[in-house]
Amino acid sequence: MARIIDIREDRQAALEAASAALSDGFAIAMPTETVYGLAADATNPAAITRIYETKGRPRFNPLICHMADLAMAELHAEFDPVSRALAEAFWPGPLTLVLPLKAESPIHSLATAGLDSVGVRVPKGFAGALIGAFGRPLAAPSANTSGAISATSAAHVEADLGAKIPLILDAGPSTVGVESTIVKVEGDRVRLLRPGGLAAREIERIAGRPLLRAKKASAAIEAPGMLASHYAPGASVRLNASAVEPGEALIAFGGAVVEGARHARIVLDLSPRGDLAEAAANLFDYMKRADASGVSSIAFSPIPEDGLGEAINDRLQRAAAPRD
Repeated sequence: MARIIDIREDRQAALEAASAALSDGFAIAMPTETVYGLAADATNPAAITRIYETKGRPRFNPLICHMADLAMAELHAEFDPVSRALAEAFWPGPLTLVLPLKAESPIHSLATAGLDSVGVRVPKGFAGALIGAFGRPLAAPSANTSGAISATSAAHVEADLGAKIPLILDAGPSTVGVESTIVKVEGDRVRLLRPGGLAAREIERIAGRPLLRAKKASAAIEAPGMLASHYAPGASVRLNASAVEPGEALIAFGGAVVEGARHARIVLDLSPRGDLAEAAANLFDYMKRADASGVSSIAFSPIPEDGLGEAINDRLQRAAAPRD
């Protein structure tokens, strides 16, 4: 089983143990403000292979490469003026930019799934310090089995991947709770490839133009989180529920009154006060709790589409999608 180090108790021990494991080519679980990531050296093909094997992730699905700061990101990717303005405004934070990969970058093609672009993010907190100490970018998708619910705590990682990795760094619950927002600048256009922990309107404010949404049914895989079925619990997921069937789990929002709720196996409310940031932070943990109750179906009451609601609904639509 994985060794667990609480970085709040011994930050230096966590840095040293993590740097040693990464240098040896292992994949480890590290906390970020969005979700916990399964991190490995983005320049080491054997280490990147461990990410794919540990998660059971398709290798055509690229990995986000996490940087210590903008200066490190500039060593590996080409920045246009709009992307640079977004980076300066929102890094460190829950924004990933898809940028042209520099020819001289040592980031391995396994991390980019062979694309000539790379998804780049600078995370907040301990993860940024770890990358700075390690000195190389870390490829880090969410620390969970591919297609399943993302991990927002060390306990989530331990239950899912604890037998497969050597180290889990514990920083408590993730504060954002959903993955980063992914955008790509193409000339005068800015495309939203995945809604996430940074609201689209905030990006539009800096970019000075509206974001173009990808068509989910036809979009090529240009970035993580674009697979039609993703973030799924074992139970089926039913959206915009106005009534609950006996024995279902109910996950509500904003104190919504849902017909038949008294017959639900378990009732959870993402945010009784209707706060979308609170709802995003609770989303994956509540999905796991509902799934663990043993139900065959989880019903969700409607979630507003504005702000972080766009990211929440994106995750729920993918969780509810038909599965292979």
